[in-house]
Amino acid sequence: MNIDQVLEYVEEQDVKFIRLSFCDVFGKQKNVSILPDELPKAFKEGISIDGSAIDGFMDEKNSDLFLYPDPDTCSILPWRSMEGAVIRMECQIKYPDETPFERDCRYILKKAIRKAKEKGITFVFGTEFEFYLFKLDENENNTYIPLDQGGYMDVSPEDKGEDVRREICFTLSDMGIQPEASHHEEGPGQNEIDFRYSTALRAADNAQTFKWVVKAISKSNGLYADFSPKPLKQEAGNGLHINISIESEDNKDYLDNVLAGLMNHLEEMTLFLNPDVSSYERIGKRKAPKYITWSAYNRTQAIRIPATKSKNIRLELRSPDPCCNPYLAFALIIYAGLDGIERNLKAPEEVNVNLYQAKDDITSQLKAIPDSIRKASNITRESEFIAEYIPEKIIEAYLK
Repeated sequence: MNIDQVLEYVEEQDVKFIRLSFCDVFGKQKNVSILPDELPKAFKEGISIDGSAIDGFMDEKNSDLFLYPDPDTCSILPWRSMEGAVIRMECQIKYPDETPFERDCRYILKKAIRKAKEKGITFVFGTEFEFYLFKLDENENNTYIPLDQGGYMDVSPEDKGEDVRREICFTLSDMGIQPEASHHEEGPGQNEIDFRYSTALRAADNAQTFKWVVKAISKSNGLYADFSPKPLKQEAGNGLHINISIESEDNKDYLDNVLAGLMNHLEEMTLFLNPDVSSYERIGKRKAPKYITWSAYNRTQAIRIPATKSKNIRLELRSPDPCCNPYLAFALIIYAGLDGIERNLKAPEEVNVNLYQAKDDITSQLKAIPDSIRKASNITRESEFIAEYIPEKIIEAYLK
């Protein structure tokens, strides 16, 4: 949609409420709601927010920022009553003089996309989210009691989450977001929903919307959706597998260069891909990778090239978890891939062994993914690559 189409839609569909969405530097969803009469002003002048109240944004001395809704992200919230419909739009964040706010994570991703486009490269992303469904207590707090005791791809009655997943998928479809597949995962009460490929910005917007929808639908079913990396110590952790395809205007195959660029910078990127203390309880356990390696099909590697019958070969980055900010994660992936292309980097040899069972003479030669947030922070602190592309204030927020 464009601005005129959104305004026309609001009038025709009797929209009563508009949610303007954005996120803080950690990817936490934020929003402000306005009435339809304020929407033309929002498009033209923006809606003021207090930047000092948002993690990683501003201080109290200079805190005014403005939200400008992006009409192309307009979608209805189908779980709300249609009598007085509610719509949602993602926003650009700007200073009062209308210059872009450099710590707007969506803007950071846009810059990465623009740099790739200038070089004739387009990165396309698909995501696979894992999450647990836990029962709530009488005060609607998380009990950490799984909804079921099902296992990988079980069916009902072992899988008690299928109705919730179906409702989530229908809701997303109504919002214009197309899930590709959903199923029960390995852990008790653990689920996975996968998405079709999208442009980088669309995929990041969809990832943000997805977590919001899952939490809202789960709550309406008396459940708590937990995206944390390791909610149950002895069970499988929650991963966010990021699938990456590369399209080029010159029709050259840059997959090996992008793979090499990702491996070269993965250690530096880890703090942004795994930003929580509990992220490191997942690393190296239950198919979560421990080393910076790659393989064609092996699921114990940080990066694999999944089997496909399509001509579009993809990379699957397996180390991130759902706590990451998708805008920053996708931006860093693009920059790492571009570095591999620009420097014509070549990936090391494939490591096609089960790294959970590999002997020390193999693993001792491999570079490990940082296994604590302290190690990841120290590497980020010294990284010229991160400093070049992530604003200093955001880096400081993550280092804290």
